[in-house]
Order: sequence, then C-alpha cells, then structure tokens
Amino acid sequence: MLPIVGLNAAWWLIIIIGVVGLIVQAKLQSVFSKYSKVPFPGGLTGRDVAEKMLRDNGITDVRVVATPGRLTDNFNPRDKTINLSDGVYNSNSVAAAAVAAHECGHAVQHARGYKPLEMRSALVPVISFSSRFAIWVIIAGILLINTFPALFWVGILMIALSALFSIITLPVEYNASHRAMEWLRSSRTLNDQQLGEARIALNWAARTYLVAAISAVATLLYYLSFARRN
Repeated sequence: MLPIVGLNAAWWLIIIIGVVGLIVQAKLQSVFSKYSKVPFPGGLTGRDVAEKMLRDNGITDVRVVATPGRLTDNFNPRDKTINLSDGVYNSNSVAAAAVAAHECGHAVQHARGYKPLEMRSALVPVISFSSRFAIWVIIAGILLINTFPALFWVGILMIALSALFSIITLPVEYNASHRAMEWLRSSRTLNDQQLGEARIALNWAARTYLVAAISAVATLLYYLSFARRN
C-alpha cells in the first residue's frame, strides 16, 4: 500500500532535510577542525593509532595507507586497506585518533563477519549503478508513463535500494564508532577528557549518515506519492 504522505509534504520534507544536512555537515567540519588542533600526550599519529588497534585485534592482513582529501577516510574490504586522509594519517590530534580508530572498527567488523557490513558490501555494486541511473530511469518512466508504466516503477525500485543501503549503513557506522571508543578507552590511548572529545567528533560524523538515510527515505516517499497521484 502506498504511503499517505502528500506530494507537496514529501517535497517540503526533502527541502527541510537538505537544510538540516547542510547544518550537520557544517557542524561536523567545525568539530573536526576544533579537535584537529587538540594533541594528545601519547603523540601517536593517526597511522600509529590505526596500526596499534589492528594489532590489538589480531588483524595482520590490513594495510594503513594515506589518501588525498579531507574526511575521505575509509576502509576498503576488497584490498584490505585503511585509507586515512592527509589530516589524519600524520596528525597526532584527538580527531585523527578518533577517525583512525573508527576506520579500524570497520576492519574489525570485516574480520569478525559483522552481518550488516557484509550486507552493505554486497549491495555496493548494485547501488553504484542505481545512484547513477535511477533519476534517468525515473524521467524516462514519466515520459513513457502511458506506454511503458513499468519503467517508472523500475526507477522507484532503484531509489528504494539506495534507501535500503543508507539504512543498513547506520548500524555499520554506529557499531564501528562503538568499537573505536571501546578500544580507545580500554587501550588507554586517550584519557577521559580526550575520550569525550573523540566521542563528540564521532557522534557528529554519525549524524551525517542519519540525515542521509532520512533523506533517502524522504526521496522514496516523494516518488511513491508522485506515482499515487498519477
């Protein structure tokens, strides 16, 4: 059964979520800028933190490498690399430690067979295609609505898959942050005050994924409402 939300309501919801997303992104940049200037006594760089967390978790087949950009950090399960951005790899700040530990959290998930991560990884090839072509399929479906209505629903299915991917991403990211904070605490890499600062940074990063998931669902509702009206 199609959702009751009206087309105009769905459109305004997308706009509001977009504005909230910009605010969250700005806050994330501000928080990371602030804590990138806060060193911790151990003097470990982001690379050191990542390598130590991997060792402590018995992971020996994952490499830590540098990648260009800002906040472009990621774990690649295909080639088993943790890619740390320029501001994290050689930095000994609280923000660098938090980001490096978070990406290692993904490596631990992969090593332990964390199901949501496996589901997300399986969806990546499909989502890569859907995210590029969904809007074009939707447009073609609208133009051919009287002769080939099924095409429009194919586009909606592609958008639904993107929404599903965003929703699955939430537990993956929150769990990686939880693993990072637990290790930073138990390994005494950061002290109490620094742990609080690292938690703030990771919480704001997680909120960007939350906004993205809500936005994806709102977009799906918009097109479902469009389909109902037409």
